[in-house]
Amino acid sequence: MIDRRHFLKSTALGSGAMALAPSFNQLFADAQGPNAGQIPKRFIFIRKSSGLRPLECAPVDFTDAQKKLDKDKQSFEADLSKHELPTWLRGLDDHKENMTLLQGLSAKMSENIHFSFSSVMGCFRSNRNTLSAIKRATVDFELAKLFPSPFGHVELSFAQGRTGIASGYSAPAPQTRNYCYADPETARNELFKSVLNPDAVNSDNDMLSFLQGKEGLSIAGIKGHEKKRQEDQIESIETIRQRNKKLIDMAGSLAKHLPELDPIHANGGENATTPQKQEAMTKVLVAALRAGLTNVVTYTIDDLGTPITGLPGNETDRVGIHPLGHDEAFGGVPAWKTREQIRISHVNQIKTLVEELKATPEGKGTMFDNTMIMYFPENGETHHGIGIESPFVIMSGRNCKLDMAGRYIRLPHLGVEGHKTLGNWYTTLLNAHGNPIKHYGDLDLEMSRKKFDQLGSIKQFMG
Repeated sequence: MIDRRHFLKSTALGSGAMALAPSFNQLFADAQGPNAGQIPKRFIFIRKSSGLRPLECAPVDFTDAQKKLDKDKQSFEADLSKHELPTWLRGLDDHKENMTLLQGLSAKMSENIHFSFSSVMGCFRSNRNTLSAIKRATVDFELAKLFPSPFGHVELSFAQGRTGIASGYSAPAPQTRNYCYADPETARNELFKSVLNPDAVNSDNDMLSFLQGKEGLSIAGIKGHEKKRQEDQIESIETIRQRNKKLIDMAGSLAKHLPELDPIHANGGENATTPQKQEAMTKVLVAALRAGLTNVVTYTIDDLGTPITGLPGNETDRVGIHPLGHDEAFGGVPAWKTREQIRISHVNQIKTLVEELKATPEGKGTMFDNTMIMYFPENGETHHGIGIESPFVIMSGRNCKLDMAGRYIRLPHLGVEGHKTLGNWYTTLLNAHGNPIKHYGDLDLEMSRKKFDQLGSIKQFMG
């Protein structure tokens, strides 16, 4: 059993490594704000590693004129219904009316090279993942505030081959790191704990009640500035206790959505292949959305340390994403082909999300009508990204508040008047859904030197 002193020292409240989402304070208040009384919008951010090369995203049957515009990075648009998707995206052929292939966004204000850590979601330099470098709440947490839910924001991750509950990459506040669920079994057990183990939820409430007292901080030996920081976090505990009570009350309805996992995923799923793990995590993700536990999910589907096993064509190999980025072949299969197969495995999960949500009624339509899925490289345009481009594959439902579906869109390139950054894109998401922020994230230094306007949303997308 974990005693209270150890709990304080080893968890978010004790170590400061992870934190409680500020949006918990809004979760069970009367409906207020810009989206009160509406069916919530949902956002799924899927982060991939080792870059996403812009040419890999282009339709294969562009005309010579379109190919030249694309190669020269000149702005233009094309109707996806009239073009053939690249091989790795063809699993989404039946959903092209919901697809946007967005090219030309830069991310130089984010960390690039091999990893972005928290920075790609917050538009700041991460200084190699130091806690002090986290400048603001990441965009996923800002969106979660606009559409409150019992868990607020949920983070899932297959980074580094970890299991259990681990440090995440999103941030609920400055100098504060989120936590994530690092395997499907843990995600299921934690999100549906009130169904699977209601006694444990009550036990959690006892611990949270203890932590609310000054005794908890005193026992942990926390003093000074750190004590003040922890006291600020502890102010949220009562609302978490209320959340737990609500979840227990909701257990009957939540049970209808409880996902069943194959026994291979027990104890972290040591023997499960990568596609099996992805399939199981997607199943938990869909269940959490259907149950109304969250409206915003960030999913790190791999990083350079994620072991890749069971890929078609490399079934018996343990593929390393980092060596693939340096064109090392595995099992005699060329690196480009294995990288493509990894992307296909990712698209399979996106396809499942789209089709499962399209099959779930909501209001006068389906859950997908109110959902946006964004798949993008966390570190930029190639294995050693420098932030010149950050391609996005976006799947959005018909109630999406942005005018962009069904199109290949190349925006003006970096260094050209009218260029748009990752900060412009996130500002667009926030402005369209009720946050009037003038500009989200840090500015691009090159654009500032040239005195180009880089503030605000991307006006052509605002519906």
